[in-house]
Amino acid sequence: MTKIAVLISGRGTNMKAIGRAVLDGRLKAGLVFVASDAPHASGLALAEKMGFPTEILPYNSRGRSAGEAAIDHLCRSYRAEWIILAGFMRILSPEFVRSHKNRIVNIHPSLLPSFPGKDGIGDAWRRGVKITGVTVHLVDEGVDSGPILAQKAVSVRPGDDMASLEKKIHRAEHALYWKTLAGLFSGTLSPERR
Repeated sequence: MTKIAVLISGRGTNMKAIGRAVLDGRLKAGLVFVASDAPHASGLALAEKMGFPTEILPYNSRGRSAGEAAIDHLCRSYRAEWIILAGFMRILSPEFVRSHKNRIVNIHPSLLPSFPGKDGIGDAWRRGVKITGVTVHLVDEGVDSGPILAQKAVSVRPGDDMASLEKKIHRAEHALYWKTLAGLFSGTLSPERR
């Protein structure tokens, strides 16, 4: 069974969707730990409640190098094969990404390559697009520029506001992420055969 580590920074809603899929058998994987760069992230308590081990990464106290060293150490200790970013608000160093090449997956709240960066929903909203969405991709050395694994479009309706659009984007993320991981881990999905 594929062993995965999930990294979060906040509420952990994508982690929750992935964790539920693991627990009920829809995602054939073992979620071996959930780690956060934010010691008080509410997603950590949620992960514990779901029965997953949790860890705090020392980004705030010791910086990026120490944070990434901790991720490496935890992945070795728990034998995690994949690193799943689920609202992890840190940019990984090129060295770290190279050392885990094609083993880090991220979800982004836009249809990449449009609106990369930390405010994909807000950027799309301010641009006035009629269609936006979510993208699951492998992480490379750039920002939201890795090979795309899956995308799901979300329509912006006349009655929408930023809050309603954000809710629709999150629903799409929660449905798409675990299914994409299932395809990736089973070998039925790859960036080349999308």
